[in-house]
Amino acid sequence: MTPRIVYLATADARGHLMRAQLLVHALRQDGAQVEVLTTSDAGQRFLAGFGIEAEILSSHYAVQFDSRQNMLRGATNRNVAHYIFRPGRMLRDIARLCRVARHADLIVNDSFHPALLFMGTLPGWRHKVLHVYGGSLKAALLGNFDGVRPRSVGRAFGWIVGRQIEAARSCIEHDFAYELAATERSSRYRLPTPVPLVGPQPHAEQDGAAVYLNPHFSDPGLAGALCAGIADAGLTSHRVGEGYAGQDGWLAVDPDWASRAAHAQLIVSAPGMAALSIALIYRRPIMLVLTDQPEQATNAARAAQLGLVHRVVTWHGDADDFREQVAHAATELTASGKSAEQTVPAGRERAQARVDAWIARLLALCGEHARR
Repeated sequence: MTPRIVYLATADARGHLMRAQLLVHALRQDGAQVEVLTTSDAGQRFLAGFGIEAEILSSHYAVQFDSRQNMLRGATNRNVAHYIFRPGRMLRDIARLCRVARHADLIVNDSFHPALLFMGTLPGWRHKVLHVYGGSLKAALLGNFDGVRPRSVGRAFGWIVGRQIEAARSCIEHDFAYELAATERSSRYRLPTPVPLVGPQPHAEQDGAAVYLNPHFSDPGLAGALCAGIADAGLTSHRVGEGYAGQDGWLAVDPDWASRAAHAQLIVSAPGMAALSIALIYRRPIMLVLTDQPEQATNAARAAQLGLVHRVVTWHGDADDFREQVAHAATELTASGKSAEQTVPAGRERAQARVDAWIARLLALCGEHARR
């Protein structure tokens, strides 16, 4: 029997979408039937760049950020409240999901979309719902309610969301540094973040720095100082960022960015799970552009604890200071370390093992439903 999966990937940033396209391609290669949903026009276009057609569930739910990727907590909480309580938003999405997923064996919620959090508590649906999330993202989500006023309301919302997560049939918590062997606690699994497999160097010359900034970055001062600092360190750069597309050689999307990153002298990115996973698996030094995004601050701290070769730079609105930070960090990171030719072959094997572990778990969960 063909496994049937509905995969909802939120488009707040691009890590969820990168993970979705990677897993959807692998699942389809293994014979699964997968329908993909996302939450914005930009997310739909991003997935199309990787050969994945996706329908938009609705664009009403989204985490809010400023032009420097700092999370806007008040605006986010208002957006979520409007989504949950206004007629015709979450209820309409739930009705649509019920139609789309009626015959599905598994419904993947990547990550924390309110409609599937709610459906994961309902008889008849909870045994189909799988929540996929980063460990740091879950902590940040629940911690966000601590700042809601009045405090009693914040505590109540935090308790409700926590119960919704636990009510679903199963969860996969991932992290860039989790061990490969999945750990299980009552259908709660831990797996390392999946990583794209890369091949030989995809272009004639090695990039000095492979830069990726997600769409929430759009401040031109930050981009200009970043590029100048990299150049000051004597490095070329391959730059991808939807917020800067068309400016000074920036690309909106590059389906081959992971390969360029694995072969570059240096990776430059915010500390998301995907970039940190590529740096860890392919043993590349990474410069982390840190902003006020709680889960990414946690990720950066874990990188330090694990001894990942990295430096942190922070934008405070001073272009000269940021340029100096970037140049100093890039010089230090490229001063030592192994070449990509030494690290990519073994990294590819580690990446394949990660993807295989995810596909095995997802197909096993489909099989469990089929036996019910």
